[in-house]
Amino acid sequence: MLNHPEIDPVALRLGPLSIHWYGLSYLLAFALFYFLATRRLRHEPFASMAEPAPWTRRDVEDLLFWGVLGVVAGGRLGYCLFYKPAYYLSHPLEIFAVWQGGMSFHGGMLGVIVAMALWAWRRGRPWLQVTDFIAPCVPLGLASGRIANFVNGELWGRVADPSLPWAMVFRGAALPDGSNPPRHPSQLYQFALEGVLLFVLLWLYARQPRRTGQVSGAFLVGYGVLRFVAEYFRQPDAHLGLLALGMSMGQWLCVPMIAIGALMWWHASRQPRAGA
Repeated sequence: MLNHPEIDPVALRLGPLSIHWYGLSYLLAFALFYFLATRRLRHEPFASMAEPAPWTRRDVEDLLFWGVLGVVAGGRLGYCLFYKPAYYLSHPLEIFAVWQGGMSFHGGMLGVIVAMALWAWRRGRPWLQVTDFIAPCVPLGLASGRIANFVNGELWGRVADPSLPWAMVFRGAALPDGSNPPRHPSQLYQFALEGVLLFVLLWLYARQPRRTGQVSGAFLVGYGVLRFVAEYFRQPDAHLGLLALGMSMGQWLCVPMIAIGALMWWHASRQPRAGA
């Protein structure tokens, strides 16, 4: 049994300015996206695509800018709508108080989808071509966010068997009776599954030319399945608990994600190959 190291959530203080680990994780995520997306330009069909225009580093820079807007706006609105709709309906101005915390991956994903659709429309590119391009570049950014969750000692796991070698006691995770049993470090599980493992599988899959929409569908299915599994080890949100069928909100949000991804992949498999 281990104790969470209780790391200061502020990574660096420069006079009145405080730089939090969570903020640094976002910067790292965006940097990783840029690095991987510039390498993605070498993959087919993007390396040789001429219609409607060749893919360039300038496209990557524009996608990053639009993606940042989508992540922040969608992540915040998704958290407010999916997890605390009644509270934010009564306190609408607090929706903009992003410094208080509260971001949703599923909301951020929807925000990115909308942002990419707008960018694709402005550039005259097929939307699924754009999502296929960015999908393999996303998981490592998600992994950096899970490390920040662990550093902050938040989003901890469910109570674990004390004999589990890596079971961990988190400050603030005490039960109503005052006891604080060891828990699964679910942030690290999600780092490994939704971050590293999904990146490796998706990057290898996307290195070869695929039919338009297949890489996007594979991302939705892969993330949905891995997140669904990880949720069995993550403590459900206290104000929601477990919902119908004993599933958490995170798991219920993964169900349509998996279904849509599978349908996208199946539909794409019946189409001509990208660039053909």
